[in-house]
Amino acid sequence: MKILVIGRGGREHAIAWKLAQSALKPQLFFAPGNDGMLTLRNVETCRVPIEETDVEGLLAFVKENGIDLTVVGPEAALMCGIADAFKAAGERIFAPTREAALIEGSKQFAKELMAKYDIPTARFRTFEQYDAAKAYLDEVGAPIVIKYDGLAAGKGVVVAQTQEEADEALRDMLLDNRFGQGKVVMEEFLQGPEFSLMAMVNGEQVVPLSVAQDHKRAYDHDKGPNTGGMGAYTPVPVIPKAQIDWAVEHIMKPTAAALVKEGRPFCGILYGGLMLTQDGPKVIEFNARFGDPETEVVLPALEGDLLQMILDLLEHKPVAPACSAYSYCGVVLAAKGYPGKYEKKLPLRNLDNASQTVFHMGTQRVDGQWYSNGGRVLCVVGRGNTFEEARKDAYEGVENLITPDLFYRTDIGWQAI
Repeated sequence: MKILVIGRGGREHAIAWKLAQSALKPQLFFAPGNDGMLTLRNVETCRVPIEETDVEGLLAFVKENGIDLTVVGPEAALMCGIADAFKAAGERIFAPTREAALIEGSKQFAKELMAKYDIPTARFRTFEQYDAAKAYLDEVGAPIVIKYDGLAAGKGVVVAQTQEEADEALRDMLLDNRFGQGKVVMEEFLQGPEFSLMAMVNGEQVVPLSVAQDHKRAYDHDKGPNTGGMGAYTPVPVIPKAQIDWAVEHIMKPTAAALVKEGRPFCGILYGGLMLTQDGPKVIEFNARFGDPETEVVLPALEGDLLQMILDLLEHKPVAPACSAYSYCGVVLAAKGYPGKYEKKLPLRNLDNASQTVFHMGTQRVDGQWYSNGGRVLCVVGRGNTFEEARKDAYEGVENLITPDLFYRTDIGWQAI
């Protein structure tokens, strides 16, 4: 089989790594991919110089090369309507349509959908104008959560502990248009451990994967600016299984059913960013694709043939994944300065002799030497019989790869400890 994976980061490397293990022995194409994906063993690989959002170019490539299945990683491609175009052309794709992906593309849409179908989430209000948002802030006070309505690469959320911080976020999003002209959603502040629950979905068929926990802040002790994610681990011992099961039955399945009722059935990975509050699990956000860096630990923990599972799901056949008995811990190495200004083409070391699984998030290979090519550079994944063993394994890998130009958090999985 010929499989096209769309995307260029660690998430897509992890997807390709798992697909490469399929008994179907696929030939893998990456658009645009990264050089790390070409290191996959026992499978034929090829990078294709087409951007993730070039829907016409990607569709033409699929038709010309007889691609059997396309798997989409990044959200930008979804909001460009890639699934709509592929399905209209009769091409098989594992991704939601633009209408279904709006559950990530618009915070307002997601919140209104949850309110309509009684899916537990924080109370909220939506604003387009700064003056009205500021008046509401003066009324309710802080702490409060400010979210940009559209896509913002994981950086459009501010958990404001003070009114001054909240006002700064409102000015940033509504007056300075940091992420573009748009709206903001203002939510009540919830407390409790967060967890990521991803599920393979086709219509009302919902297949949950292992629960993970992400670390968004740049520095130890959850300090610093929000990032795309500095590490993750699975399973998450602070979230009881009964609460996970409840979330599947009362959040994930009802959301999939709601999208069907709204005439925009979802097909792909539905990501629930959830929080275990004193009133039970509630939705913080939904995404319409694999999370990053959660995918880098969840797919190693998945026992089964991911490619076969996707093919079966697309045909509405039963899919029953099993979770590994091992624990997994992923630690991100990022360029100093990230998520602000940072340098690229930083030399990397020891990548070809790492003992751990290492997913390339932003790298390139030039004349046999590895260099950085992004803010988040590598994700080192450790495995162990316990979380402590997995964490130890991951950080041993980090020490083997770290350079003066990179930094990482030393407390990934602190809630599990």
